Amino acid sequence: MEWLKRMNDALVYMENSLEGEISIEKAAQIACCSQYHFQRMFSYIIGVPLSEYLRRRRLTQAALDLQAGDRVIDVALRYGYDSPTAFNRAFQAIHGISPSTAQKPDTVLKAFPPVSFQITIKGVTEMDYRIVEKEGFRVVGIRTHISGDMEENFKVVTPFWEQAINSGQTKQIAGMINGEPFGLLAVSTVDESGKGGYYYICASTDKPVLDGMFEVNVPKHTWAIFSGSGHPSSIGELHKRIYSEWKPTSGYEWAAMIDVEVYLNDDPLNMKYEVWMPVIKKV
Repeated sequence: MEWLKRMNDALVYMENSLEGEISIEKAAQIACCSQYHFQRMFSYIIGVPLSEYLRRRRLTQAALDLQAGDRVIDVALRYGYDSPTAFNRAFQAIHGISPSTAQKPDTVLKAFPPVSFQITIKGVTEMDYRIVEKEGFRVVGIRTHISGDMEENFKVVTPFWEQAINSGQTKQIAGMINGEPFGLLAVSTVDESGKGGYYYICASTDKPVLDGMFEVNVPKHTWAIFSGSGHPSSIGELHKRIYSEWKPTSGYEWAAMIDVEVYLNDDPLNMKYEVWMPVIKKV
């Protein structure tokens, strides 16, 4: 399968570049997608952010080099650490011991093997989705900056929601809804470089932009819309299934670096939601 080969080729490139600089942009090009979608797909399918996976792989190799007799300073520089202090901190976070201790015989270390993408037989649980062509729509709400690093974004988004809920901003935004998609929205936008953008908690509306809020005009797109329900954690599982089960055989590619989540109710224990992904039919 073409998609599978492209993703595995990107993994091979990164594995061969552990000793030196790894270009996420180049890895994404090999996978034939944007940096944004490459990192999102990786994080949801593998279960850890790409940056954390690469850190584990480098420090796994670093441990082998140390046990082979290489000097700590040489190993630190080889795997991208500017100082022994930074290397020591990262190494202890993974292995629980210092690099110098790792050089001693009979030392217990941790190994994180390289991953690969494979086809597995699934489909026991159906996926509800529909393809919809929709004109552009305007959203208004609050926003926070996100980067191209999914690990950092995970740390930003949860506190952002907590603050919005506790301050009453989510209720204020929900009161502005008067257009499709009907529901409280989470809209992620990333610039063409894939290195930065914004995460919005917002509503589809034609009402004025209030103080402290921003507007975004979401362009006309064809959308693949997936429905789900359950605990908030189930949204991540739905994203994983979209990337690993639906996309490889769908005949569609992602069309833009934007996605939308629609929250259809406010029950935190049994959420009803939709995930909107802009798509384009493969030629």
